Amino acid sequence: MATFHFFLPHLQMLHDDIAKETNGLNQHLRTGESRAIARHVLRKYKPELLGSGSLEQSAMVDMWVEVEAHQMQPLAGAIAVECIVAPVLHGRERNQAVIDENVEKVLEVYEARLAQSRYLAGDVLTLADLTHFTVMRYFMATEYATLVEALPHVSAWWKGLAARPAAKKVAEFMPLGAGAPKKQE
Repeated sequence: MATFHFFLPHLQMLHDDIAKETNGLNQHLRTGESRAIARHVLRKYKPELLGSGSLEQSAMVDMWVEVEAHQMQPLAGAIAVECIVAPVLHGRERNQAVIDENVEKVLEVYEARLAQSRYLAGDVLTLADLTHFTVMRYFMATEYATLVEALPHVSAWWKGLAARPAAKKVAEFMPLGAGAPKKQE
């Protein structure tokens, strides 16, 4: 949560860049929604990450980005907040009821999908995978990482994603709170 404020000036610069790119066609474009920003930038610079090869792959990318936004992020994010943020920033014990919600059911859906393909939207890395990095990074810093590690396909997917050079660079800007048990990677 505290690191969010670090990114606000960068989001404003990105917004300014987006506004310049549209040549004033949409002077009222203002978004802080990271998935919308990512889609905009990728459409211009890296459309293959949006599944531009086919309508089916593009639909799969969109679907898994939405699954991350509405299923994975709320559950895994709540666990990360309770394990990392609450003890450090709020000085309170974690709320175990929040942690005990059914993240395992969501992970089982991921395991079934990743048993069929290397990445969420097929056999190539896409935005669908990249949108998961932030929440998974914090989730994997908790003792609940064992839920992912117990699922061979999800575990392999995460390890591959986290091992990418760009992911390692991004992780440097994502400090783990003192309240999180540090995992050896």
